[in-house]
Amino acid sequence: MADAGRLERLERRVRELEEELARERGGRRPARARIDTMSPEVTDSNPYSRLMALKRMGIVKDYEKIRTFTVAIVGVGGVGSVTAEMLTRCGIGKLLLFDYDKVELANMNRLFFQPHQAGLSKVQAAEHTLRDINPDVQFEVHNYNITTLDNFEHFMDRISNGALEEGKPVDLVLSCVDNFEARMAINTCAPPLVVAANIDEKTLKREGVCAASLPTTMGVVAGMLVQNVLKYLLNFGTVSYYLGYNAMQDFFPTMSMKPNPQCSDHNCRKQQEIYKKKEAARPKQEVIEKEDEIVHEDNDWGIELVSETSEEELKAASGPVPDLPEGITVAYTIPEKEENLIMKETVAESEESLEELMAKMRNM
Repeated sequence: MADAGRLERLERRVRELEEELARERGGRRPARARIDTMSPEVTDSNPYSRLMALKRMGIVKDYEKIRTFTVAIVGVGGVGSVTAEMLTRCGIGKLLLFDYDKVELANMNRLFFQPHQAGLSKVQAAEHTLRDINPDVQFEVHNYNITTLDNFEHFMDRISNGALEEGKPVDLVLSCVDNFEARMAINTCAPPLVVAANIDEKTLKREGVCAASLPTTMGVVAGMLVQNVLKYLLNFGTVSYYLGYNAMQDFFPTMSMKPNPQCSDHNCRKQQEIYKKKEAARPKQEVIEKEDEIVHEDNDWGIELVSETSEEELKAASGPVPDLPEGITVAYTIPEKEENLIMKETVAESEESLEELMAKMRNM
């Protein structure tokens, strides 16, 4: 374990040196200095001023708490890379990135990667970009396939011990993968919702055939994912535990789904029991209903609310109330039709022409 830790530190140092070299060659400005404390001060040089405004507006109680959370993102593709960028800009404490693929020019339909990063591993390219965006965030990247036996054990170890405080588990695992094997591997450590059609997803990937994708669709999905991550971590708003997206019709179906207590996966049932114990140990908050305060109880000015409809008009517009069982009332009644219709006044016919009538009106 000591050798593995030393190797990771060396790899991290190599990446930092590579970043410095790339900045020197590219002529880019050096990254900004790290900020120890988030400030609500509204200045052009404060990258957190608009985020801290959520606290001033009463939406979030303690936005600075975001720096204490660790999120793991599995799959740094079209959705995962944008998700990582959004969380980085929000000031998340630490990000763990897992992917085994490389950046290709065919990935330029996405919102994150750039042409000069072609050939780099996705996690390495992502770390370079994200460090420049926000050096306050800690990054830990792993360039391997989590579904192999050796890599899966290391993946489980980092999920269980890779938080900001080493030895503690991460707060959330975000599944941004495009294959069923990786979803099942993630399901072992932190069960997300897994939805799969009755087909082998490998049949979607064939030589000379690629899946169509738009940057707009991936941006919408990543935005919805991060929005719910922030609501869950910072405890504001309502978290959507299942939210779909039909891009053809701009339709967002949502529903509440519960885990299956008879799931065939032993790890899934185990995680369900752990979650139940955590929820039982969490202190319940008592909801206290506040009565509306009476404003200006003393009516010094004699102001009254008067209905514009008289009692007679109300009776005329109402009908008989039918006999109904106890507890049932009608919203309104239909007035009875009057038997004697009032004859409308009519104007007597005149033999005068239209021109003569118009002349009389002008002389009036």
